[in-house]
Amino acid sequence: MTQPSTRETADGLAPSLRRLDLRRDVPAGGLRCSTALGGFLGEWRTRLTGWLRREYGEAPPRTADAYLVAWYLDVPARIGALLLHHERRVPSLRPADLAFRLGTGQPYPEAPAVLGDEFCCLPTDPASATPGATVVRDERALAAVLRARYTAHAAEFVQAYRPHSPFGRRTLWAAATDALESALWGAGRTPETEGAAVADAALVLDARYPPLTSASTLRLANRQWTRRRESCCFSYLLPAESECDGCPRTCAR
Repeated sequence: MTQPSTRETADGLAPSLRRLDLRRDVPAGGLRCSTALGGFLGEWRTRLTGWLRREYGEAPPRTADAYLVAWYLDVPARIGALLLHHERRVPSLRPADLAFRLGTGQPYPEAPAVLGDEFCCLPTDPASATPGATVVRDERALAAVLRARYTAHAAEFVQAYRPHSPFGRRTLWAAATDALESALWGAGRTPETEGAAVADAALVLDARYPPLTSASTLRLANRQWTRRRESCCFSYLLPAESECDGCPRTCAR
């Protein structure tokens, strides 16, 4: 975790975003998450279906839907996880305050951006007195803020995408749970820092918080951390592909 220096306090959240390579503006050719939820998801699914067909020769509808769900939810999950793990800050995760663009080849979200200045932090944060900062009492409270803000964003996505998806609400919320824990794990997934990332996942998902479908499932197996997925990505429907490690189709619950 990197603590901001006292010389950076006047800039509030901006130094954290620079350190983590997160943008402060909508990237060229990009869009706000609120715009994506307002009508872009159908176009995105069409582009994703075309990419799957070019890459694999087939584009099973369930695979395209599962990829879109996971890829979209990775945006608020990754932004929140990176800032919590490295900076002990939680920004606004409202759809209007986040942005991204799609890759020109693989239509995966890239260039994630945080557009707002508001953030929550700990009492020891040097920027705790700056405009936009809200101080919470401890790390458990900060984790609760991240969980609540992410869940609120995911709820807007579920509401927007549910009419276009073959998946039920439980499946969509299972994917939302996977996205959050995977992002927390990935935020510090190096040999030196993986333990701290696992601890963050346990802090944020210390229990099941409906509509999220599970507490953290990270566990040690053969001296390596692994997790049981809550949702299926349906990659096994693609030619020459099989179920992923931790797939709920093959793992005992």
